[in-house]
Order: sequence, then C-alpha cells, then structure tokens
Amino acid sequence: MDRLVRDVLLGAFVLGLGVSITLSETALALLAVRWLVRVLTGRAERVNRWPLALPVLAWIAVSLLAAALSPHPGESLTVASKGLLLIVALYVLVDALPKPVPAERFVAGLLAAVTIASLAGIAQVGACAVLGGSMSPPTTPVIGRYLWKCHRARGFYSIYMTLAGVLNLVLLAALPRLTIAPRRRWMPFAWVVGALALALTYVRGAWLGFLVGLGALVGLVRRGRLLVAVGLLVLIAAVLLVPAVRRRAESIADPADPTARDRWSMWRSGVAIARDHPLLGIGPGQVKHVYRLYAEAEALQRSRGHLHNTPLQILVERGALGLAAWLAVYATFFVQSAGILRRLPPDAALPRALVTGGMAAIAAFLVAGLTEYNFGDSEVVMVAWSLMSLPFIAPRDTTPPPRF
Repeated sequence: MDRLVRDVLLGAFVLGLGVSITLSETALALLAVRWLVRVLTGRAERVNRWPLALPVLAWIAVSLLAAALSPHPGESLTVASKGLLLIVALYVLVDALPKPVPAERFVAGLLAAVTIASLAGIAQVGACAVLGGSMSPPTTPVIGRYLWKCHRARGFYSIYMTLAGVLNLVLLAALPRLTIAPRRRWMPFAWVVGALALALTYVRGAWLGFLVGLGALVGLVRRGRLLVAVGLLVLIAAVLLVPAVRRRAESIADPADPTARDRWSMWRSGVAIARDHPLLGIGPGQVKHVYRLYAEAEALQRSRGHLHNTPLQILVERGALGLAAWLAVYATFFVQSAGILRRLPPDAALPRALVTGGMAAIAAFLVAGLTEYNFGDSEVVMVAWSLMSLPFIAPRDTTPPPRF
C-alpha cells in the first residue's frame, strides 16, 4: 500500500511540475507527510538519508534569524518559510526514489511533463504570430489567458522565465540518459521540443546557464560527448534560424540594450543596500520596502521586489552570513557529487548519468541566477531541489536502465 501511495504521489508531483504548481505543492506536502512517518517509524532509506544536512541547517537558521530581525518580521518570516519548505523535496525524493531505476523514471517523467508545457509554449508563440499579437484575458477568459503575452513561450506557467528555468534544469538532467542504452525512443524528440521551447522563451540568462551546463557535461560524461555536442548545435540552430531569437542573443553583448543597462543600475543599488546591512541583510521579502530609497536616477522602475541576481538578492536579504550559508549548500553539493562520481565504476552507466545530469542542471541553475532571481521562483526551485537528490541515489544500485 505504501508503494502505491508513493507512486501515485510521485506521479502527481511530476505532472504538477509541468502543468500546475498547486498540484505539485499538494503532492509534495503529502509526500513530506509520508516521509516523516517513515523517518519516525525507522522505515526511511538509510543510505545518504541526510545529504547536505549541515549547510542546509545553516541556511535555514540564518534565513529565519534574518527574517526575525527585519523591520517587518511577520511578513519576512512568511516569505522565508515558503522558500525553506521547498527544501523538503530533496529529502523526500532521496527516500521515495530508493534506487537509480526509479530515479531515472522520475527524470523521464519530468521530461515528459515539461514536453507538454513546451508544446503549449511553442503553440502560444505560433498563435501569437498568426494573430499578430497577444489577446486580452478579460475579453476572452479561457483562450485569452493562454494567449496573453504570447510573444514569449511560457506554457502553463505564469511567466516565460519559469518555463525557461524549468527547461534549463530538466533538459540538462535528462541529456546524459540519452547517451546510454537502452534508450527510451520518445526522449530524443521530447528533448528537442524542450530545447526549441527554451529558445522561444527568449530568456538570455537561461540560455547562458544552458550553455554552461552543456560545457559541464562535456567534461563530466565518459560517453555521449557527440550527443552533448548535438544539443549545443540545436541551440545554435535555433539562434541562427529564428530571427527574433538571434536578435535576442545578440543583445547579450550589447551595452546599449535598455534591460541590460537597467540591471546594472539595479545591481549597483543592491550593492549599496548590502553595504548598509552587511551581516544579516534587510530580511527576506524586504527589497520592495527599501529599493526606492536606493534606486538610481536612470532606473526604469523605482519600485522592485527583487534584483534579477540570486547571489546579490541573498546578500541583500540575508547578509554575508546568508550568502556564505547558501554558497556552502552548493559547494558541498558539487564536492560530494564529484566524490560519488569518482567512486562509481566506469560501467555503472545509469548511476553516472544521474550524477552528471544533476550536477550539470544545478550548475546551469546557478549561472542563470546571475541575471535573474530564479531562487525566488517556487516552480524552478522545486525542480532544483528535486534534481539535487539524484547524485545521492546513484550509488545504491547498478541495475540497467529500463528500455521504454
């Protein structure tokens, strides 16, 4: 019975990550209850049960302390708690996915779910081109919501940046699986669809993260470097063949680009805030209260809730202690994952694919966070914490991967 409950909740969680945050959060909450029961009754997985425990505890402690000492502690504690609760995804999945084969099914399910969202996003952009612009939600309540701001692919998410962030993670986590046999026949098609949707989000930070993730895979994988190169070629082809994508890519290095100039201004303001609140910051969720006091004259907006840069946002909200704890979480993740990868035998293809995919995905997530506050996007962060479980599941077994 427990296995059936686990499988149903995992299926709902995976589906929700692609189409509905309400479904994914509900399923995660129920999986967390199941996990707590298993921990309390001594039935939880014992191998790598508490990965990253010390830096995660430090991150939680500093976040709560910064919130409690902020000018608006009630509001700040609420904001901090919402983000901290998502950490449970890491420990829930370390327990719910006992061996590499179930973990591989989880990654394949994620790819299938985001393929649905990708197809929806591609259709949005195509319909927008046919209609000549976005529809207005009030005049067409159902179709209008779907085609509202349809010039950038967003699928079922509220904004294109979320689709880009999720695709960035899932495509890189799944790519090493495509390099080993037996292969799921549908996965290459799904991967290409996702890559096209990623291009059509026009999110430059996610593109840069994706390139870094591909580069990481070239250095990490023992086989399939040609397939990784094909992934890079798919992205390059999208840039060259789709004029709007090409123009967006060219703007990355354009100093005259207005959004780039505004972000530099925003970051300078963020540094000024951090300088005035160095140790514990101003508290989670408090940027909106103080940004106007630090905004430069040329800023496009005088009021902002975040700074389009994850490390800077954390430094501003949680101070140097918070940034150190956050960096420790990811430094520990990469050090421990690399150690696991070194200890795996060369012929353990599936476990190695899980480790390298998880490492590449998180590397891309961190790089993308240099130009956006993706750590504040619940859907993206849930996927990130989930994929961080993969390296710690990999050493448990060396069973060959499933065929379909």
